[in-house]
Amino acid sequence: MNKIELLIPAKDLSCGKIAINHGADALYIGAPRFGARQAAGNTLSDLGQLVHYAHLYGSKVYVTVNTLLYDNELEDARKLVWQLYELGADALIIQDFGLLKMDLPPILLHASTQCHNNSLERILFLEKLGMKRAILAREMDLETIRDIHAHSNIELETFIHGALCVCYSGQCYMSRMTTGRSGNRGECAQVCRTPFDLVDANGKVLFHDKHLLSLRDMNRAAYLHDIIDVGVISLKVEGRLKDEAYIQNVTGYYRQLLDSIFESDHAYDRLGSGRTTLFFEPDPARTFSRGFTPYFIDGQRRCMASFDTPKAKGKSIGYLQQDRSGRIFYEGDETLVNGDGLCFVGENGELEGFFVNGVSSSTAASKPRRVAIRPSKVLSSFKRVEVFRNVDKQFEKILSDKGAERKIAVDMRFEETADGFALQLCDEDGCKVRVERTIAKEPAMKPDVAMRQLKMSLAKLGGTSFALRELTVTSQPCFLQASVVNAMRGEAVERLMEVRAKHFHPKDTYHDYHPEPIYTDADYKRNITNELHRAVYEDFGAGEVEYGIDKTLDFDNKEVMVCKYCIRYEIGACSKQKGGSALALPLYLKNARHKFRLDFDCKECVMKVLSEKGSSI
Repeated sequence: MNKIELLIPAKDLSCGKIAINHGADALYIGAPRFGARQAAGNTLSDLGQLVHYAHLYGSKVYVTVNTLLYDNELEDARKLVWQLYELGADALIIQDFGLLKMDLPPILLHASTQCHNNSLERILFLEKLGMKRAILAREMDLETIRDIHAHSNIELETFIHGALCVCYSGQCYMSRMTTGRSGNRGECAQVCRTPFDLVDANGKVLFHDKHLLSLRDMNRAAYLHDIIDVGVISLKVEGRLKDEAYIQNVTGYYRQLLDSIFESDHAYDRLGSGRTTLFFEPDPARTFSRGFTPYFIDGQRRCMASFDTPKAKGKSIGYLQQDRSGRIFYEGDETLVNGDGLCFVGENGELEGFFVNGVSSSTAASKPRRVAIRPSKVLSSFKRVEVFRNVDKQFEKILSDKGAERKIAVDMRFEETADGFALQLCDEDGCKVRVERTIAKEPAMKPDVAMRQLKMSLAKLGGTSFALRELTVTSQPCFLQASVVNAMRGEAVERLMEVRAKHFHPKDTYHDYHPEPIYTDADYKRNITNELHRAVYEDFGAGEVEYGIDKTLDFDNKEVMVCKYCIRYEIGACSKQKGGSALALPLYLKNARHKFRLDFDCKECVMKVLSEKGSSI
């Protein structure tokens, strides 16, 4: 049976615990330094607490140390890796291969998607480096993943939900060039989410001040079974900067979908322990959402950008109408309440948002309902527009209560011993504990009542991480004080939790580093920023090794982005599209300070964004 992992992001300790409670089989979280989300670092103390909590449920914790490193940072990074190993972290997610040339502890290593894991050749290289897992490029389709799984032995992880980088991860230098903040160093300024003009070779402005590189969010819920069928064992949700409501909602949503798959297809099962019960109906569109796309998972190219805004529009809930007097009416099936946030794209093409300050009673009994609402500000003039809800006060209130609980199945056996009684607990993973008490055996005056009270006391597992699956009592009905039985049960539960934490502590795993001549050279897109990283490529045959842009700061005539996403396709001007309009090439992206040339490699079906000489900051 293949164990499938639902991998959830954790901004901090609180988000991590919430993710576990809502069904996460594994978490990924930032270390104090050197994580690709610099704003999501955590203390070693918090990481230790989270590792312990996760292991109680058979879940894993992967810590990100996935920035590029400079030579003067390598020793600090090495010391940090040892600290994370000593905390019991299950694996490290890394980008900089220079770490492999250092004295590392025996901890599993996962190759970050920042390593540009986009081909079988690249995956085989990662295997020879000793990587346990490859986090695949988001742009990969099912058939490519199937081929990689068939010809490699490495674990495969892929994204199924969350925000999308428009560029192949690790191959984007636009933020570094325009702001000085490097995505490969955990400081991405998300320049791709800002507005640009699209200009043709004749200087004609085709689009003005639009978010031409801003993609919708990924949602591959419809493809989960297909993804695990081609060999993926870890399904990853993006969002290490997202809030607790997002974590609750998205984790619960995918937990339900996966559990449904496992119930019908017994070739697969969840990685973690326990059964999660949700106390709400999850819906990813009701928390942070820019709208959704499955991206390229099925091999199909489709429109996927959000030109009007990079912000979360939320869920489409109906329409807004404005009468001649300026009154605003909502038409739809949802119930609006004061404090809801609504937004729409106005007739000027701009996104406009407001809060609901008042809702009238329905003006019609027909469906959909039509109600008058009072917006928090004066709105632009419009007749009828689609409306989205990006702040859902009722949903937020539901999530603020107890959203879920996760219980591990346990069997109890209560029996007599030579001089008293014993209670044995055995959980669904085979972890066992036994608690004994020396107690004088006094036959019960009312055997049936005594047995019923004993079983009731033993079964009281509320407030613990366990749910009773089977209770066996082999002793004769005796008089036993409830406090004694409760104490035995409480001690057994505490000891079982300790056993579980040790049971799921990761085993030492040493790295197999097997260099062979694979490369003849390594250009700037290998992102080499230190001597040890350079030495790795030399070990693998590279005679010419070029340092990466994060070290050289040489942007002139370089590819600052390589994208599977294509603006020409998005605007209906792809040469392969039926009826695609002809354009005066090349095209350019321009803003107030920078100009980028777009190069369309139609054979490989990729778009390259190139800097022009003198355009860097």
